[in-house]
Amino acid sequence: MRQLYFSILFILCSSVLSSAQSDLLQSGPMVGYSTMREVALWVQTKEVAEVYFEYWEVGNTSNKFRTSKIQTKKETAFVANLKADDVLPSKKYNYSLFINGTEVKRDYELSFQTQVLWRSRKDPPNFKFTTGSCVYIAEQRFEPPTKPYGGDYEIFETMHKKSPDFMLWLGDNFYLREMDWDSESGFMKRYTHTRSNPEMQALLGSTHNYAIWDDHDFGSNNSDRSFWNKELSKKAFKLFWSNPNYVNEGITGTFHWADTQFFLLDNRYFRTPNKRVTGDRSILGAEQEQWLIDALKYSKATFKFVALGGQFISTYAKYENHATYAYASERERIISKIRSEKIEGVIFLSGDRHHTELSKLQENPKIYPIYDFTVSPLTAKTYPRTEKEPNLNHVDNTLVNQRNFGEFSVSGPLTDRKLEVKIFGTKGELLWKREIRANDLRYGK
Repeated sequence: MRQLYFSILFILCSSVLSSAQSDLLQSGPMVGYSTMREVALWVQTKEVAEVYFEYWEVGNTSNKFRTSKIQTKKETAFVANLKADDVLPSKKYNYSLFINGTEVKRDYELSFQTQVLWRSRKDPPNFKFTTGSCVYIAEQRFEPPTKPYGGDYEIFETMHKKSPDFMLWLGDNFYLREMDWDSESGFMKRYTHTRSNPEMQALLGSTHNYAIWDDHDFGSNNSDRSFWNKELSKKAFKLFWSNPNYVNEGITGTFHWADTQFFLLDNRYFRTPNKRVTGDRSILGAEQEQWLIDALKYSKATFKFVALGGQFISTYAKYENHATYAYASERERIISKIRSEKIEGVIFLSGDRHHTELSKLQENPKIYPIYDFTVSPLTAKTYPRTEKEPNLNHVDNTLVNQRNFGEFSVSGPLTDRKLEVKIFGTKGELLWKREIRANDLRYGK
């Protein structure tokens, strides 16, 4: 009887302690980048706390590994960025979060995977990722007295149910408000509010996440290199996202997944002010543009996905599209270099516009088409457009004027890889789909 009493007491105490530590969790955990040797893990607490993760290969709970321990602090929004580095290639893992030494359980699976070791051994693995842009999470006490700008947050739960290998956030992933962009406290509070969205948590916890930014998660509307807090923007971005690398002063980077490569471009940090009338004007800047062409030329990837906050292939010369007068020369120069260098397999991914559409550039039938999949918005307000918008590269029947996301699936043997793109509505209804074969994105077909 005495043993039973202490057993029950231990269970009750453990339950109370676990609940107490759960109350310290602000947002996450989130899975960041994946490589063959390490995976990034992220979490945010509500106050100072010691955090770490345990992880183990799926099905092998007897052999667990542990990350280092970090004490979160107010100066960095109580965020912890950790690495799971006792991993092997081609494996899937479960993991658990510990706050102040006590496991904090979630009501969904926490998992991650390492990149597959396939070259010179077998065909690359099939995989899929989700993508989208424009995430506005309403905060009622700070919203204007009009119709709420954000909604349909269940879209994140719909995306989670698709079981993507990773999620690529295409900019405007947070909407900084007027009270936010002048202070570090404002940045951290806005990031924290958005990242704490309940419907988003399962997607963060079991899907690898990569991101770029656009104006609203960089600074004020249409902000550029003159934004007075751009160093703070960069600090907050790197704190709340776990991209694998940064190749310049901004947030430009790249990553591989199987036989594909993603080029994460920065369309804000180096951007010339839209209304400048003298001097050279660009979105990417000379250094980033040079890096992009060099990296694309070096890449051996089957599909080369270029992620950019604003539309690139669209010819509609309005708003902040690359086709506007201010940036058209940069756009034409990049397209010309892709063609003259005979770089194959290039596909652009973009957001910003609050509608979804596919643009296709093919100057003549003898060269392959360059596609630009614009996917927007996830939860922000839509800005409907019509088929009459003068984008000469618009593909008919791909316009979506509702909240949506994209699912991109890559499959098939290395010699005949296939990309299938599906656009889904908030509840998972299929809106349209397209198929592109890698062999059709080559020169001299």
